[in-house]
Amino acid sequence: MAKSTKKFKPISDMVVVKRIEVSNKTEGGIELPDAAKGKSTEGFVIAVGPGRMLDSGVRCKPQVKEDDRVIFGVYSGSETKIDGVEYTLLREDDIFSIVESEDAEVPA
Repeated sequence: MAKSTKKFKPISDMVVVKRIEVSNKTEGGIELPDAAKGKSTEGFVIAVGPGRMLDSGVRCKPQVKEDDRVIFGVYSGSETKIDGVEYTLLREDDIFSIVESEDAEVPA
């Protein structure tokens, strides 16, 4: 994955994610137009803020880190484009899961 030349420094519990591109071909080999593709719900974490400040004054350490592959909601966060590259800005609470391994088998 190509990194941007810009440095991101999110604040609080914000996370910068680069969405994984959705294939425009179905498993059966049918080509889909861009309008039918939809948004990806997976991406790679580019940058992570220092964490949310709790009411007690203690900072809650983020559970995600740079280069984690994550799953989040289709309409979660805000889209932004920097140097022609699209990024999604999310709160850590908008992330559902960290994908630990693509090789892992799903139990029956």
